[in-house]
Amino acid sequence: MLTTFKSTINKLPEGMQVMTEAGGFKILFDEPEKMGGTNQGINPMNALLSVLGACQAIVASMFAKQFKIEYSDFHLEVEGDMDMRGIMQKAEVRTGFQEIRFKMHFKSNNSKQELEEFAKFIEKNCPISDSLAHGVKLINQGVAID
Repeated sequence: MLTTFKSTINKLPEGMQVMTEAGGFKILFDEPEKMGGTNQGINPMNALLSVLGACQAIVASMFAKQFKIEYSDFHLEVEGDMDMRGIMQKAEVRTGFQEIRFKMHFKSNNSKQELEEFAKFIEKNCPISDSLAHGVKLINQGVAID
């Protein structure tokens, strides 16, 4: 059974600011001043990394008891490499991330093997991990003149 998620995005008048609304929540995106923004919100590339980590942390919370994993602290480090020449139109290279790396940190009495197996489960069952690792079809539905 498919569930459709939807987000509405509005370009704001200030610099590169964009306001998104989804699920009753708003998020302000922007770019640093050196990129022409006002640095009033997270930039989309950092947001993507944050969304990946947040999804993995939520999956960990959802399934820890089922796997008999107990932890007093769980956090992730997520980083990605992007060749800025692509977005700046200075070279014919991808405009997106070439690689994203993440590391899960557990403060737990579980064994390293148990935590490694749980980490593999988290990665496999995180919808954002799945979307990034296996690709998702992007469909441009055209332009609307309002």
